Amino acid sequence: MIIPHRVFFLKVLFLCCFFYVLCMTILRHKELQEGCKATCKGPYDGKWSKTTFGFGPEDDDFVAELIYNYRVGEYRLGNNFLGLPLESSQAVSNAKLLGWPLTGVGKGLYLAEAPGGYRFYLVDKEQPPNDPVQKVCLAVSDLHKSIHCCSSLLGTKVKEGNEEKKTVLMLFAETQCKLELHNIVGTVDHGTAFGQIAFSFPCEQLTDLEALMMKGNHKTLTLLVSLDSPGKATVQVVIWTDSDAHEISLLSYWDPNVLTRIVKQGTFDKWGHFTSAPKENMYTQKQKGK
Repeated sequence: MIIPHRVFFLKVLFLCCFFYVLCMTILRHKELQEGCKATCKGPYDGKWSKTTFGFGPEDDDFVAELIYNYRVGEYRLGNNFLGLPLESSQAVSNAKLLGWPLTGVGKGLYLAEAPGGYRFYLVDKEQPPNDPVQKVCLAVSDLHKSIHCCSSLLGTKVKEGNEEKKTVLMLFAETQCKLELHNIVGTVDHGTAFGQIAFSFPCEQLTDLEALMMKGNHKTLTLLVSLDSPGKATVQVVIWTDSDAHEISLLSYWDPNVLTRIVKQGTFDKWGHFTSAPKENMYTQKQKGK
């Protein structure tokens, strides 16, 4: 089980160029006219788009899912998302070369703000062969309650804790992106750019997980449903919120040969709208290179 993606809201689609600075690649892009059963676009009507960036395929690595609502010009950030540290000296070099603002916050550690104010922490070290995204940092109001929730429902394990900082690092596997919970004072505020965090499970486990949520009186936003998309594998999803109103999406394992596609050369029109279509499947490319 892994963290497939975290949803971010953009007020200008062209500003997704920040994720190129991080050395990420476009995996998928979709232009949509209608709402989403998984409510990933938020409580907004009208045309929208979804662009997925990552360092590698979605079945292995963390990916960022960027949501652009054409009728929404501004979002208010809350304090729910505290940052995303990733290890890449190339990302640091890219940011410096392109003049992207960096703030030193430690030895070999820089803060870079993505469009909209989302915080990314860049570790100035050679990018590892596995996923360079180290962890996703979220705010919680009751650390012990959140630990129990993650352990019992998601199957995470506590790797380490810091009583002074009131943080706990939780993991699924050493080589995968981890989840760090920060106990804050006061209420967790999700603003209007609340986002979603998603975890993938074998399809047969989703029914049992849904039953566990309902038994624990967790608020369920979307009961188990199948998401169909032309030319792609059907994905099953159930969505719930924890005690701090973090939206958590549980997805069935994806078929990377159908879902993960790399766009070699993305192009944007003068309005900042993505215009190029997904190209060859990256797995096909690898096979051709053998």
